[in-house]
Amino acid sequence: MKLSEALYRTVVNWDDVPEDVIRPGVRRRVYSTDEVMLCWHSLSVGMDLRPHSHADFDQLALILAGEADYYIDDVPHRMTAGSMLLVPAGAEHYIKPLTEPCINLDVFAPPREDYADVARKLVDELVVGP
Repeated sequence: MKLSEALYRTVVNWDDVPEDVIRPGVRRRVYSTDEVMLCWHSLSVGMDLRPHSHADFDQLALILAGEADYYIDDVPHRMTAGSMLLVPAGAEHYIKPLTEPCINLDVFAPPREDYADVARKLVDELVVGP
């Protein structure tokens, strides 16, 4: 079953989306359709910073709570709740939370293939049940 077919007309709360601990200080929840992916991250001050890049897609970052410096190619961008920043494909980037809780929502269109298994967890729970 396609992701979108399972999610059409289904209300989902972030609290119901399976959460993964990526590393100390970083928790992630993923909601994805076949066309777009939302990645909710709860970030802690002092977390391990991991600069990285994505060659094939842009990343739209939105801060939902807290304050952070979002670095693109070593240039910090101060962000607070409601701030958005478009990270171009190929640019090295990372986020440094300055307050807690710091909630960052990343948007990917098309969805990231490397997160497909994570995205499938929610659909499996909705269709099969916990």
